[in-house]
Amino acid sequence: MSAPEGWNPRIVVFACNWCSYAGADTAGVSRIQHQPHFRMIRVMCSGRIQPGFVLRAFEKGADGVLVSGCHIGDCHYLFGNERAVEQFEKTRAVTRILGLEDERLRLEWISAAEGARFAQVIDQFTERVRALGPSPLAREAR
Repeated sequence: MSAPEGWNPRIVVFACNWCSYAGADTAGVSRIQHQPHFRMIRVMCSGRIQPGFVLRAFEKGADGVLVSGCHIGDCHYLFGNERAVEQFEKTRAVTRILGLEDERLRLEWISAAEGARFAQVIDQFTERVRALGPSPLAREAR
């Protein structure tokens, strides 16, 4: 399905408090230009993101969901990002069953010092989701 002219995707970003949320903040205070078409949800740890959170975001109208946390080995809670990988794989399996493209769901590691990386990731992800068009699940929520 192609996107209508001028359409902007709804992106939900689940970001860990200690690294990725701070990385987004670094991008902001550094005035690094990036796509504005996302809503940030701060969580204490990326390992906390359960499949139900992501599915609820899609159900409520998200066209894409980005889960972001600390780099492996740098987790504030020691192994939370390893748990995030496990949860992400479960979530990916469910979204495939629902018929959503793999590209609508992304997992990234972004540290507090990587404001430019946050901007790059959000720009790339937004453009990829824009190319896919509106989510088939989001159509019913709008």
